[in-house]
Amino acid sequence: MAIEQVTRNGAVDPSGYGGQPVIDVRNLTKHFPVGGFVSKQVVHALEDVSFSMPRGEVVALVGESGSGKSTTARLLARLIPPTSGEIVYEGKDILKSEPRHASLDYRSDVQMVFQDPFGSLNPVHPVRYHLERPLKIHKKTRGRGQTRDRIHELLDIVGLTPPAEVAAKYPYQLSGGQRQRVAFARALAVEPRVMLADEPVSMLDVSIRIGILNLIERLKEDHGISFLYITHDIASARYIADQTNVMYAGRMVEGAESTELIDEPAHPYTKLLLSAVPNPHAGLRTEEAPSRGEIPSLIDPPPGCPFEPRCPYAMDVCKQEMPGISSLNRRHWVRCHLYPAGEAAAGMSGKLTNVSVQVNVRN
Repeated sequence: MAIEQVTRNGAVDPSGYGGQPVIDVRNLTKHFPVGGFVSKQVVHALEDVSFSMPRGEVVALVGESGSGKSTTARLLARLIPPTSGEIVYEGKDILKSEPRHASLDYRSDVQMVFQDPFGSLNPVHPVRYHLERPLKIHKKTRGRGQTRDRIHELLDIVGLTPPAEVAAKYPYQLSGGQRQRVAFARALAVEPRVMLADEPVSMLDVSIRIGILNLIERLKEDHGISFLYITHDIASARYIADQTNVMYAGRMVEGAESTELIDEPAHPYTKLLLSAVPNPHAGLRTEEAPSRGEIPSLIDPPPGCPFEPRCPYAMDVCKQEMPGISSLNRRHWVRCHLYPAGEAAAGMSGKLTNVSVQVNVRN
């Protein structure tokens, strides 16, 4: 499927994936009202966001704080309603086919793991309670014995042993990494097909982050779960994700296979993100990417490209018109006036040097 191929509803599909994705997000928009009931001002948290999640793959959303990554995940989890757009799950627009509050079937299929592993667990209940509750609500087990065995199985899957001992502990008795594994076990309890992992390693020590990333990889391989991995760390996205989409000020600006995005970034903002990644072969120094200006207001966004105030290559057209989607190849697209429709612009003056990011990890 070409990047600019028109989807069934007439919208542009920037995913570049053929076949039926498990979740297809089309032109998703979310505005939050500000100033009470009298004011008509809104925060443009998301604007016209479209992407696909292939079955059994990890799709990363990367960007600065406030770019709309977590809002996207909360919309997919049906925790908040969208302003407009479509969320197509298994070929059906759930915003039309499901009630306002998603059914238990959808909530069972699409689970969310939150950023704060302590805040997402009730401190007055042991681990056993947190895993037992979803099993009972979604009727996944019968009887105490079967429930106990399933709890122990879930803890063993996420690497918490001995399971009987861990199940009796309270959240405060566990480390941050252990609490996050409990959160993954709780999500896994209802046998989901999709997991939305919202910054799952950002609050953990660097030394234990790789363990959670390897857990995501194992759940993907062993259980066929599709993951939406949300992060501001483009290096971890390179390690875990099959595809990476870059978000800025509520809009998606670039998407590609993760290795290609790192090796051949197209959008100036993507290159700016890569320039902030420490390079171990340069004494923790990184190549500098020029930038200027400030992030635009999300209450009164500019009519053109949102990155224009910070872009060193901004042109007059960037201030006036939102760039369309340009296809660089079948699975790499960019939203930037530097690239004509369908091909990369040649001879870009002062072109940024591509930054090669190498992630050194140990299993």
